[in-house]
Amino acid sequence: MRFFFLLAFSLMISSYGMGQNAEYTAENPGWLVDVDEAYAESQKTGKPILANFTGSDWCGWCKRLTKSVFVHKEFKDWAEKNVVLLELDFPRRKSLPARFKQQNQNLQQAFKVRGYPTVWLFDLSKESTDSQYSISALGKTGYTKTASEFITNINEMIARRDTGE
Repeated sequence: MRFFFLLAFSLMISSYGMGQNAEYTAENPGWLVDVDEAYAESQKTGKPILANFTGSDWCGWCKRLTKSVFVHKEFKDWAEKNVVLLELDFPRRKSLPARFKQQNQNLQQAFKVRGYPTVWLFDLSKESTDSQYSISALGKTGYTKTASEFITNINEMIARRDTGE
């Protein structure tokens, strides 16, 4: 089942914002933090975006998800072939650059995320006239005990996408 959202937020791409991007990276290696970069990679590869809404420095279940799934070779190998990884962090002990804090809050509102971890799989398209994204949500999950179980859940969402269900 697909849900369509219109995400109305400015891209806020400036030389100041781009400089901040070089300083700010995801907690998990290989994950992007910029929705624009994730969109570009998704368009280039045809892969959906897998977004992890996390509280990296305070959320116990988020840390457990990383340890049980995201750090394992099985997940990393699978992800490289199947999805574009996007980390959307909501830390308490560190501050994000303003551009990413706003981006993450906008996506949190668009997906109605109320708890962490929440992981959404989705496709993006972009309106050329106003630089807004249209989101086709494919499904969501949360904490999962194993990489195999997590991959199975996401593969089911991808299969529904590919069959047009």
